Amino acid sequence: MHVEFDHLSVEKEGRIARITLDRTERLNAFHYDAVRDLDAVSQLLASDQNLRLVTIEGAGRAFCTGIDLKDLSADEIDMSYHPPWERALRRFETMEPLVLCLIHGYALGGGLQLALSCDIRACTPDANLGLPAINESIIPGLGTFRLPRYIGLGRAKRMVILGENVDGEEAERIGLVDHLVSEDGMHEEFEELVDRYTRVNSQGARLSKQAMLTCFDQDFDAFLERYLDLQTEAMTGEDFEEATSAYAEDREPEWS
Repeated sequence: MHVEFDHLSVEKEGRIARITLDRTERLNAFHYDAVRDLDAVSQLLASDQNLRLVTIEGAGRAFCTGIDLKDLSADEIDMSYHPPWERALRRFETMEPLVLCLIHGYALGGGLQLALSCDIRACTPDANLGLPAINESIIPGLGTFRLPRYIGLGRAKRMVILGENVDGEEAERIGLVDHLVSEDGMHEEFEELVDRYTRVNSQGARLSKQAMLTCFDQDFDAFLERYLDLQTEAMTGEDFEEATSAYAEDREPEWS
């Protein structure tokens, strides 16, 4: 399945869907129409019960540079921009499939917010990452919600208030990204990561994602209750039965 939107495309191969941001003349910055595309795509993929993994990449010289500053400075973007944007990011964050992204060039503002809504981030060493909204005297969206969860509150405040950017190597060091890939071989190395996560992408892996979504928001007793419900679902599922059979037969499991 291949679906073309005005500012991005989606290619589905088996149980993997690949999103490519394609507004290269603006370094994949988002204006109203691009946000509507992303909202529609996220809804489409979140409702696909057969999907197991999603990847997000940017065409051209950057992953994504966030809100289009040209439109912002021309007063063509107002508060109505934000609800569909945040809906899309929350869908990526909460959908059942694992979501991986490849960062190169720039992941600034909304670009970094989009990356933070993914489960796993791969990044080139020289990529430029940050939430520089302070330069326009605005708040960097729900980057203020997600960034502290990955790098800690103190470092997040420093990055946000100073409008400080980091390169890919520093991002990996502080836990902002998960894997470094080389500039020249980024696509091949990212595909190796996709294969690696596909091989372990059981129902248990996807339910673990769901469990960790609330790990900062619930007290111990509430989290324990949710964990027990999810673990019951995992241990009564097809993949648990397949895992035990594969172990007994000394072979690799084939996940549903």
